[in-house]
Order: sequence, then C-alpha cells, then structure tokens
Amino acid sequence: MPKRDKDKKKIKKSRIIFYSLLAAFLVSWPITWIPVTEKISLDLIPEEKGTVRIALITDLHSCYYGKNMKTLISMIDKQKPDLILLGGDIFDDKLSDKNTKIFMEAIVKKYPCYYVTGNHEYWSKRADEMKAYMESIGVNVLAGDCVTVTVNNVDIDICGVDDPYGKTEQQWTEQLDKAWSKTDESHLKILLTHRPEKVSVYEKYGFDLILAGHAHAGQFRIPFINKGVMAPDQGFMAQYVNGTYTLSNGSIMEVSRGLGRESTPLPRYFNNPEIVILDIH
Repeated sequence: MPKRDKDKKKIKKSRIIFYSLLAAFLVSWPITWIPVTEKISLDLIPEEKGTVRIALITDLHSCYYGKNMKTLISMIDKQKPDLILLGGDIFDDKLSDKNTKIFMEAIVKKYPCYYVTGNHEYWSKRADEMKAYMESIGVNVLAGDCVTVTVNNVDIDICGVDDPYGKTEQQWTEQLDKAWSKTDESHLKILLTHRPEKVSVYEKYGFDLILAGHAHAGQFRIPFINKGVMAPDQGFMAQYVNGTYTLSNGSIMEVSRGLGRESTPLPRYFNNPEIVILDIH
C-alpha cells in the first residue's frame, strides 16, 4: 500500500477516535451534573452507644437545585440526618445569595445546623454579613469555637474554624487551638473545616473526624485512583479530593466533592455533585 494511503488511513482512524471520545464526553457529561447521595459508615464510637447520622454539605455556591431548592431538600429529608454540617462556600462570591437562603431557611427548621466559612465567602467581602445571616436564622456558626451536643446517647464536640483566606497561619491556628481546648477526651471530637489540604496542621491535633470540602474532587475526577486533575491549593493530580482518608495521627478525614455546578466555569466529569451521609457507630 502506498505511504500516502497509509497516512490517510491513520488520519481517518485518529479522527474516529477523537470524535468518539468527544461524543462519549458530551453524552456522559449531563449525567455527572446530577446530584447523588454518598453514604459512608465509620466506626468511631463504642458499641454500647447509638448511631449518629450526619449530612455533610459543602461548596453549594448558591447553585440552583430545583424550584425552592426542592431537589436537595428532598435528598436530605429522605436520609433523616441527626445533624447537618456545612463545610464552607455555601454562599458564592458571584452568584446571588437567593438559592442559599432558600435552602438554609428550609433545612434549619428541621435539623440542627453547624456552619463554617469557605474562601468564597471571604472573596465576596461579605463574610461577616453572611455569618450574621446564618446566626439570625438559627444556624450555629463556628469560628474557632466548639459546642457539645448529645445525640442518641453519644456526646459530640463539634468544632469549627473559619477559612484561612486573609489570615496569617498563626491567626488560623489560634482558632484551631481555641476550638481544640474546648474538647473532652471522652467525647467524639469532630472538626468542621473548609480546607482538606491542611493535613500537616490537622495531624497536630487529636480530632476523631475531620470534615472538609473545597477541592471539588479536582473538577475532573480520575476514576480508580481517586485523584483530581486540578484542585484549588493542591494543584495537579490532587490527593485529598474525595472520600475517606486516614491521617498519620489516626484522625479520619472525610472530603466531600461538594455541590458546585453553574458557579464553576469548568464542567465536572466523573464527579457528580454530592451530599455525604455519614453513619457513625
């Protein structure tokens, strides 16, 4: 066969592969726009105690989930959580607060809610306003604080820190120190934070469970190896993007893929928005 014909065949084959991959991407991308419920079971409390169900919500970014945010609210109601923990970027710095406020005003009437800020609240330059709003509707805002609650015979210290944006490392760790100082060794100790990449800092404390978001699972999540193509503050091939991680000090860190959709210029891929439901035994 003449070289020219071979080259034409190679070009044709390459085009077929390219357009097949493009078609697969376009067909499957809308599927990864659909929110899912991710259930995680953790053994962190004595057997004689009850089970605590926590819904972890992160990175909503005031995105739209149906009229009156019914899609998300129904997903949460179906799971009947004991607590809802909101791990930052619930508001956005560009999108209107409308969807976030509709969502929050609905769920806070049904469930105890605990909230920490994310970087986008600070980017909006309205973080204090947003925190004041949350407090005004009955949400517990944690910023270097720790509150103790008892759920199903389990004593839980829920600690939380602001996003570190705009703070020095010392200012941010002072919040962590303050929160940690209020914990009780006999309680289940949970840290609610926005940033998963601060592992080296978290390992200096003894929290049983650390809950975070921020990474959006690297936007394009790589299946099987559970890494993200690119995550904020972690860069390429990001490590702490989705699921459960055991830190060197024994702490468990759970990272949510979050719920951001239209707030993000790049599409999600292999990366459905999620609500994380944690059953702690």
